[in-house]
Amino acid sequence: MNRWEPTLQRLWRDHTRTSQVTHVQRLARSPGVSEDWPGWTPPFLLERLAETGVAAPWSHQVDAADLAHAGSNVIIATGTASGKSLAFLLPCAAAIADGGNVLYLSPTKALAADQQRSLAELALPGVRSAVYDGDTPSEERAWIRAHANYVLTNPDMLHHAVLGRHAAWAGFLRRLRYVVIDEAHRYRGVFGSHVAQIVRRLRRVCARYRGEPTFILASATTATPEESARRLTGLPVRAVTDDAAPRAALSFALVEPELTDLVGENGAPVRRTATAEAADLLAGLAIEGVRTLAFVRSRQGAELVAMSARRALTEAKEHDLVDRVAAYRAGYLAGDRRGLEESLRSGELLGLASTNALELGVDIAGLDAVVMAGWPGTLASLWQQAGRAGRTGEDALAVFIARDDPLDTYLVHHPEAVFGRPVESTVLDPDNPYVLGPHLCAAAAEIPLTEDDLPVFGPAAEEVLADLVERKMLRRRPRGWFWTRRDRAADLADIRGAGGPPVQIADAESGQLLGTVDEAAAHSTVHDGAVYLHQGLTYVVDRLDLDAGVALVRGANPEYSTWARDVTEIEVRATLREASWGPSAAVHFGEATVTRQVVAYLKRDVRTGSVLGEQPLDLPARTLRSRAVWWTLGPEAEERLRAAGVEPRGAAHAAEHAAIGLLPLFATCDRWDIGGVSTALHADTGRLTVFVYDGHEGGAGFAERGYAAARAWLTATREAIATCECLDGCPSCIQSPKCGSGNDPLSKSGALHLLDAVLDDA
Repeated sequence: MNRWEPTLQRLWRDHTRTSQVTHVQRLARSPGVSEDWPGWTPPFLLERLAETGVAAPWSHQVDAADLAHAGSNVIIATGTASGKSLAFLLPCAAAIADGGNVLYLSPTKALAADQQRSLAELALPGVRSAVYDGDTPSEERAWIRAHANYVLTNPDMLHHAVLGRHAAWAGFLRRLRYVVIDEAHRYRGVFGSHVAQIVRRLRRVCARYRGEPTFILASATTATPEESARRLTGLPVRAVTDDAAPRAALSFALVEPELTDLVGENGAPVRRTATAEAADLLAGLAIEGVRTLAFVRSRQGAELVAMSARRALTEAKEHDLVDRVAAYRAGYLAGDRRGLEESLRSGELLGLASTNALELGVDIAGLDAVVMAGWPGTLASLWQQAGRAGRTGEDALAVFIARDDPLDTYLVHHPEAVFGRPVESTVLDPDNPYVLGPHLCAAAAEIPLTEDDLPVFGPAAEEVLADLVERKMLRRRPRGWFWTRRDRAADLADIRGAGGPPVQIADAESGQLLGTVDEAAAHSTVHDGAVYLHQGLTYVVDRLDLDAGVALVRGANPEYSTWARDVTEIEVRATLREASWGPSAAVHFGEATVTRQVVAYLKRDVRTGSVLGEQPLDLPARTLRSRAVWWTLGPEAEERLRAAGVEPRGAAHAAEHAAIGLLPLFATCDRWDIGGVSTALHADTGRLTVFVYDGHEGGAGFAERGYAAARAWLTATREAIATCECLDGCPSCIQSPKCGSGNDPLSKSGALHLLDAVLDDA
């Protein structure tokens, strides 16, 4: 019998009542394939690795290291815990032994700090490594610039603190041999597009000091890694994808929470929440002595899972275990994050509920199980999270718990969509003018731009530069383009899409700073009346002051959580592509202006998820110039639907919600990266229209992927609605938690008729 079979049976019998394990996939153990060390490996590195128990490298490590050592840009795209760090350490250590420097880029501070810890433990002679990020004390920064030869940082710091001060880094950049871009699959969408332009600026600044570093990218398994890496770096890249590392056996369970006796909006059935299910499972696994990491979609969700698991342990009289379960998320202060990482690493913590902040390659060995409360956004992330279990070589357990959401429900009933298909390609668009423009300004401030520089920044650079000159952002001179303003050009690029300076969250009574939240997210997370969770304590927001950038909170213990709602309007600015699907239906892709406003918030019971009430809000609207995919249905087809008893508005609204839920199956995006609007008669199309748009300025490539996969996408959307067990619609198929109109009107049967009409024309 599989190691986890009795545990799974016992946990679902004892802790989660009638929730259904819809599928368990057994992934067999696989042995590793090793090779001899490359002949150029520095002897001191071999000695240190032997002392730590590394006797020989895996073949993919050697392949990637040899390519990089020979001067080829390379991406190593293999599974979690496959030893990618060693693959790039080999050429980097050799370069340092030869007098060169290394720059390591990580998407998170935690990963850079973890890499630094590993380097410090190896204690390689001659390697002077240091983390250079926002937490680095100012007195250490000058030493790092002057003396470090292995600098670990992130794209934000490179953008704001290094490139604009490149003269202070001249010595380091002159000897820069390798740039390591770790967790490269995380650089997608608008964030990835910004990082791609930062990398191009880095290449240009290096060339100023006669440097041409080789790029080594490390990534989770992705489709077309060469193409993704080429778009990220602007250079040709070789790929290593054959994973030769050994694998522990993995039992991967798909779980659908039970339907409750509660009813939600418009009488829809309510399923037990994924966070409640995850909390019970986390507590049950802690009682079993299983070291578990639970991934939760949101900061608030991570706090809720940890609190609920601790409560369940208290009720089970397992008092010794209560303090061995905690939450981890972005927004914590640096010292708190480091302490939690060490406690999990040492085994002091048995269970940790985390956002995807711990998805990356932070070295946390000894985990037995991973629980994922909801779809993490991409198949690559799902496998990255599942791969955190089993790092000691023992058989591992991964559990995916479906949220009440169309995509999650579809996946637990279609395991072939999880286990039978390749992971997604990484989507990014460096030529997005809203991304490219600010980086051209920053590049001109670093070193005036010339005609020879334009190919570095891509084919759109010349047109965007002309626009920047017209807007008096840059000045054109015979020698090129110049930044002439007094303010910092780097501040124009909001690389993580935060939308402005972060909002500080402070305790109104003590004045203590609890954390921060992006300005764009503040409207929906720390609005007046919002419930805010922080390290196991609950607060309610007294006042959000957007002008001051502060949310004042007070301690409280409400029995509800809050969920913001917004309303959206959309205007078509330009149609870039379109395809007729017959006499009535057509699909389009183009540019659009979206106006969104948070107008209210729901109160939901923390245990059941049922809606307790709705409160209005008065917040300013936000305007977004983005890209969208939309499909239309002509008047004749609409009349046929009406004759069949279909109310077009409710049908389109339901189809919109379900389509938003299913698009992440076809594009490397998250449901929260996109939005939608539907109408029985849109002013710009003159037809029944359903829009799905990118939730980022200038677009992020997700709507374009939807256009390319429109038929498969809408077919899956129809199937998700049709196979849901509810009668009239529920959150698992057509209801949306962020619907501004209270999920009214919605028609499940109408959505099926509408999608049939569209697909029959396709």
